[in-house]
Amino acid sequence: MPVPWLESSDAEFPPVELALTEPNGLLAAGGDLHAWRLLDAYQRGIFPWYESGQPILWWSPDPRLVLKPDQLRVSRSLRKLIKRRRYSLTMDSNFTAVIQSCAESRRGDSGTWITDDMQSAFLDLHARGVAHSVEVWSGSSLVGGLYGIAMGQVFFGESMFSKEDNTSKLALVYLVKQLQRWNYQLIDCQVSSEHLCSLGATEMNRKQFTLELKKLTNSPASSNNWQFDDDLIFTAATDEL
Repeated sequence: MPVPWLESSDAEFPPVELALTEPNGLLAAGGDLHAWRLLDAYQRGIFPWYESGQPILWWSPDPRLVLKPDQLRVSRSLRKLIKRRRYSLTMDSNFTAVIQSCAESRRGDSGTWITDDMQSAFLDLHARGVAHSVEVWSGSSLVGGLYGIAMGQVFFGESMFSKEDNTSKLALVYLVKQLQRWNYQLIDCQVSSEHLCSLGATEMNRKQFTLELKKLTNSPASSNNWQFDDDLIFTAATDEL
């Protein structure tokens, strides 16, 4: 079955139910990475994922990996790392460095989708207040982090990186706890990975996922102030985490 080609800049996505089963979730090719198209895609449960030299490929896999904030699991070793208070964490303090670090960490890997065009598109979304980052610092050095898109009560995770052991997990744990305070209900993790499943992510079928998106992306969160609460950072060793 041929993959639909998005000929024009205003071409609409086909229904996600038409995505291929092999490769799982491939829905369409072509189009562009303009902000309106990306936001439309994510709201429908679609995301771009392609390598340099390929056309833009759009995916909606079934099942979908998701993390509900109240299902976060923090391992004993990660709790020990948190209690040491070795790192400091920020939000949106250096989005550019985070996305560049995520791209560098995947060079030579199977996930080389963070092309220069993709970086430019997400920098534009960040400037529009839609894409956000979490930074993990060791002194003045950026040693871990993640970035993604926030819509309503859903955070669409895009990528994460670690330059020291478990720093990407640390970024995710703090993000989840902050999103929980803001009444976020769902974190999209896209496709299954052992790394994310160890933190409590589970699979959801595409039909249920798209129904959740319709409801949650149109439900406002309780805050748009993308900074960690001071008490969340300074009570890192408490039972809340």
